[in-house]
Amino acid sequence: MSRLEKIILEMKHINKSFPGVKALDDVNFQVMDGEIHALIGENGAGKSTLMKVLSGVHPYGSYDGDIVYQNELCQFKDINDSEKQGIVIIHQELALIPELSIAENIFLGNEQAKKGIINWRDTILKTKELLAKVNLRVDPEEKIKNIGVGQQQLVEIAKALSKEVKLLILDEPTSSLNEEDSENLLNLLREFQKQGITSVLISHKLKELLSIADRLTILRDGQTVHTLSVQEDKVTEPVIIKGMVGRDLSQLFPERKAEIGDVYFEVKNWQVDHPITASKKLISDLNLHVKKGEVVGLAGLMGAGRTEFAMSLFGRTYGKNISGEVFKDGQSIRVKTVDKAIENGIAYVSENRKEYGLILEESVRRNLTLANLTSISQAKVLNLHDEVKKAEELKERMNVKTPSIEQKVGNLSGGNQQKVVLGKWIHTEPDVLILDEPTRGIDVGAKFEIYKIINELAEKGKSILFISSELPELLGMCDRIYTLNRGQITGEVPIEEANQETLMTYMTELGRA
Repeated sequence: MSRLEKIILEMKHINKSFPGVKALDDVNFQVMDGEIHALIGENGAGKSTLMKVLSGVHPYGSYDGDIVYQNELCQFKDINDSEKQGIVIIHQELALIPELSIAENIFLGNEQAKKGIINWRDTILKTKELLAKVNLRVDPEEKIKNIGVGQQQLVEIAKALSKEVKLLILDEPTSSLNEEDSENLLNLLREFQKQGITSVLISHKLKELLSIADRLTILRDGQTVHTLSVQEDKVTEPVIIKGMVGRDLSQLFPERKAEIGDVYFEVKNWQVDHPITASKKLISDLNLHVKKGEVVGLAGLMGAGRTEFAMSLFGRTYGKNISGEVFKDGQSIRVKTVDKAIENGIAYVSENRKEYGLILEESVRRNLTLANLTSISQAKVLNLHDEVKKAEELKERMNVKTPSIEQKVGNLSGGNQQKVVLGKWIHTEPDVLILDEPTRGIDVGAKFEIYKIINELAEKGKSILFISSELPELLGMCDRIYTLNRGQITGEVPIEEANQETLMTYMTELGRA
């Protein structure tokens, strides 16, 4: 019997509930030794919950069903229990401490110490060995905050290897990575497979999954739909999508009848310096405009300055020595604070919804209305009746799937959290929306709903700046696309002339020739 024919993990009849929500309903999941197994489903399908049950984040006793790992019945009380057995999970939100070094992060909780004294020589040497295994060439003593997201992801994997991992679970590992970093990570998983490590990969990037997975399991509404062999069952994207959403999705992007008007929003000569390293310029002499009813894309590789530009523009929330002019409908406007930006009809949907977009411990109601409390207040006193009415209206408009507007927003799926963020800013009745990775980490069904909302806003004459790392998304949604490289606009391409090769040329050094 080959390794790929031997079962390493079997989860039987797993049930898990949260207040008002049954997250897992009689789920059965089987992984073969040495395979790369993809776990697929819409946001809220139960993927992350199932893996948290496996890893002990949701401990034994908080769910029903059995976990059989390496032919033994397991009852993990916490994540330390599962890690002792070689099961390591890397969550979508990286659990690294920015102010600590790479070496300190890798061995945090697993310090190389004798009699309570850390042996830093051993720590550095072992860190170098681990970094070599993940092909990361950086100083072990470099602080996490000083390295890129792709490199941070590799540090998390190196940390997993330090725990002698046998079963590696990766939850959306490439959601924050550009195409090059994503491909490097997938190659690393292939190399781990040769070394005998079994992987479970959760992702919404279907092309990636089909390129690397041996088998895949699809979940829908907390239940197992089916498990397929990618090669033997000749799995395609339409097959996966139908399994995920329960229907054929004839197109990935909704149609929009563009009625584009005159230039409505314009940024001129925008300059931004690094907030710490004053000599480092993040944005240089940037000029762009968005017309009324137009969706304009902003494309760039990791580190190009897209998010830095967006945050510096929205109330100067990032960067120093910011200068330049902003015009709306031909009039100069002030955007030096978030309040001023909102007053002038600008909204910003951050790429990091959990850190900047939501208060996770608060209700859906409170999150939906938070950005425009004055509209539901009288004499600075909140009108609870008006707040409930407005929240219910936004919930319906955004199609947020939740048992109640009183549900804690942290308990919602990623796609529904994103709809809440978008609804919060729509509540401010903006004229200009800056959308920074608005569909990151959400499934094709939820993406389609958000695309429809964006199109509806454009049809109502809103001006939309759409930032995305996924070029097919920009090509499917935008009327025109700017490219950014090292803080400078390197190209402006009408959608009729745009393709991935052209955009990539402008996004890289070739576009600076």
